[in-house]
Amino acid sequence: MIENEMDEKRPVILAGLDRQNDDFDYQMEELANLVEANHMNPVSTVTQKLDRPNPGTYFGKGKVEALKEAVDYYQVDMVVTNDELTPSQIRNLEAGTGVTVIDRTALILDIFASRAKTKVAKLQVEIAQLQYQLPRLRTSMNVRLDQQTGGNGGSFTSRGAGETKLEMNRRHIEHQIGELRKELAEIEADDATRRARREKENIKNVALIGYTNAGKSTIMNALVRRFGENQEKTVFQADMLFATLETSVRKLNLPDKQSFLLSDTVGFVSHLPHGLVAAFKATLAEAASADLLVQVVDYSDPNYKEMMKTTADTLKEIGVGDIPMIVVYNKADKCDGVPYPEREGDDLILSAPEESSQDMLLDAVRQHIFSDLIEKTVLIPFDQGQVVSELNDQATVLSTEYVENGTQMQVVLTPTQLGRFEKYVID
Repeated sequence: MIENEMDEKRPVILAGLDRQNDDFDYQMEELANLVEANHMNPVSTVTQKLDRPNPGTYFGKGKVEALKEAVDYYQVDMVVTNDELTPSQIRNLEAGTGVTVIDRTALILDIFASRAKTKVAKLQVEIAQLQYQLPRLRTSMNVRLDQQTGGNGGSFTSRGAGETKLEMNRRHIEHQIGELRKELAEIEADDATRRARREKENIKNVALIGYTNAGKSTIMNALVRRFGENQEKTVFQADMLFATLETSVRKLNLPDKQSFLLSDTVGFVSHLPHGLVAAFKATLAEAASADLLVQVVDYSDPNYKEMMKTTADTLKEIGVGDIPMIVVYNKADKCDGVPYPEREGDDLILSAPEESSQDMLLDAVRQHIFSDLIEKTVLIPFDQGQVVSELNDQATVLSTEYVENGTQMQVVLTPTQLGRFEKYVID
């Protein structure tokens, strides 16, 4: 749980297995960032080169002893591992070090739990936490009975009592998960209805996706302040991992009268817990139903290519298919000697706070989502002035001329608008 900013950060030791993967150093750096996001201070790192984790203790015996020495030296009360551990690995590591051991999954779940604000996010996190706890259930009764029987198995009655308690706990958690899923399904149904209504209105949806802290919320807020239907309705942004977990949708009205919805989705991180990915499919549904994805990348981070791979893997896992994508290499102002804003096809190099960068992004978005716009000449009889008003309010009007039979206008229309005003089209 995140502590008050005035509190001293909790010192922890990071632990990880180097299985000769190219991205191991990046993973450990990311683990340190996650720890810091949870108001902890990584004071030391203990690693070991192994092809696979020790099934009982994660590390080999000698490295567990080295980890214990580091715990004593730095006077910490917690170790955070880079991999998800089995219940027995956690128990044995805690016994070997004398301190609490949490894995990467538990850490991410804790961060998410502390940041969840909306009903949907809280439900999703709670489901994921319960799913994580389910295979890790232990009862104090089991431990006590085993100790009492001296390891000989004890009586049938004693074993049965412990197992019954464990089964009761398991059934209780499974029931909780079922009830929470029902509640979440109702909210998802309401969200799906809203999305269907938007699709019927033929308003385009653009979703910002990408690694956490890449600058999605910065882009969102900059565009909302300039073009938002409600310019005060910005989203929370901060220089931290997972600053926001909720998907925010805002309507942008451009100067040429075209409008679209912009969605800011939860950020990704490598090795996102499977339970959390499944639970957050509702949050990421905006991305799955988008007309265009805008992947935001922190270009100033030396690991940005690994972050892009994480984004691609996560999109694949949540079932987002062949949706067109623009890639925004953001934070170019923090890169030495990188010119911006620059564009090559659907790859953009920019700095989100600057208007010239925003304009270049909007041009790229326009070319994708408004590619089906049609230029037409319409003639509106003088006694139907309300149609002229509608076109001025809703369409891009290139020219207006008053002729003998009415008001002649050169307009740019969406397919839906063309259907509405087709009887006035003369060219």
